[in-house]
Amino acid sequence: MTSVAIEPLPTAGISKMLGLLELLDDKGGTDDVFRLSQDLHTPFAEVLLVLKGAEMLELCEVCRNQIQLTASGKALLTAHVDERKALLRRQMLKLKTFQHVVKLLENAKDHELAVDVILEQLAVLLPQEPPRQLFTTLLNWGRYGEVFGYSRETDTFFLQT
Repeated sequence: MTSVAIEPLPTAGISKMLGLLELLDDKGGTDDVFRLSQDLHTPFAEVLLVLKGAEMLELCEVCRNQIQLTASGKALLTAHVDERKALLRRQMLKLKTFQHVVKLLENAKDHELAVDVILEQLAVLLPQEPPRQLFTTLLNWGRYGEVFGYSRETDTFFLQT
């Protein structure tokens, strides 16, 4: 059996990505990564995680030390909340991690699985990554983009409809 190649998700919240994109937009859509870290008063390592998340979602591009807002990033900033969620959902569903979990849920009874099943899958597919941290990022991003939902009562992960 061939294992699925999926990408780890950086521990970066959507709200931090949006804040970074807004600041970048205020600066004309481009800036130096190091200057951005100083302007945000945020440790460089944390800025890199936020940048990587935004870059994975195709909201910005980073080349050497320069970060630039993409057309998707600009569209996100001008969109209303529902449009933002729809745009982010489309971008998330381009990522293999999301595609894999969606497929698992589509094939599951009632389109839901116990969180432990998702954690086990993440641990197998990305053994170098902490599965709980990856799951939390997946859930937070997926909830914002209305891809996934989570029930505390049953500790299950499910597809949003």
